[in-house]
Amino acid sequence: MSKRFDGKAALVTGAASGIGRATARRLGSEGASLALADINIEGAETVAKVIRAEYGVAVTAIQFDAAQPASCRDMVDKSVAALGRLDVLMNIAGIFDWNHFTDFPDEAWDQIIGVDLSSLFHISKRAMPHLVESKGNIVNASSTAGIKGQAYCAAYCAAKHGVVGLTKSLSIEYAAKGVRVNAVCPGGIATALSDKVTWVETFDIQLLSLLNSKMNGGAMAEPEEVAAIFAYLASDEGRYITGATFAIDGGQLAG
Repeated sequence: MSKRFDGKAALVTGAASGIGRATARRLGSEGASLALADINIEGAETVAKVIRAEYGVAVTAIQFDAAQPASCRDMVDKSVAALGRLDVLMNIAGIFDWNHFTDFPDEAWDQIIGVDLSSLFHISKRAMPHLVESKGNIVNASSTAGIKGQAYCAAYCAAKHGVVGLTKSLSIEYAAKGVRVNAVCPGGIATALSDKVTWVETFDIQLLSLLNSKMNGGAMAEPEEVAAIFAYLASDEGRYITGATFAIDGGQLAG
């Protein structure tokens, strides 16, 4: 495999599991030095240990709370201090919950908006001067829920639509400075987050058909398949791509 990220430094949030972990391993396999950020520091340290052993690249694990702006900023500072530079920012950390809109707790709304949207603002704002210097790029994790409305997940849907808007806005503002900003919009992916999702009995079961892949009987994609898209967009092969949203959903949004 070609080493598309030799000499590059990447910060990956949500790196302890799922798409974040798969993306960190993909970047490490292609030569990137890494800062792996997660609230689950034990999980991040385990991933860092595996990547060091398998690929021999420099990796540091950093604990942060995406719901806390100060923690987001401090995490970026620690990452740059450890890596010495920053070329790639992967905003992947996220949470999910759903319920009937009128039953959705106020605190759950605040938590999801904070982690899934506001954290990207705080992290990207802190990282941007370093990315301007390196002419680097950002790849954000949105969702098919950031492109098309989905019932019973108003907070998640609002946050992920916001990620798409933030991505497009930054891509325009920083294009002249050589910084690219894109978003990946996964559908059903086999991750720990997906495993925690339970269907509420009072939901309209017909909506399940809207959430499923149309490929292979509705089977979910693996995190590594999504990680490949993240890596492509962050690499020089994606040098002409900015402000784009890439769905990886098995045809979920096709109709």
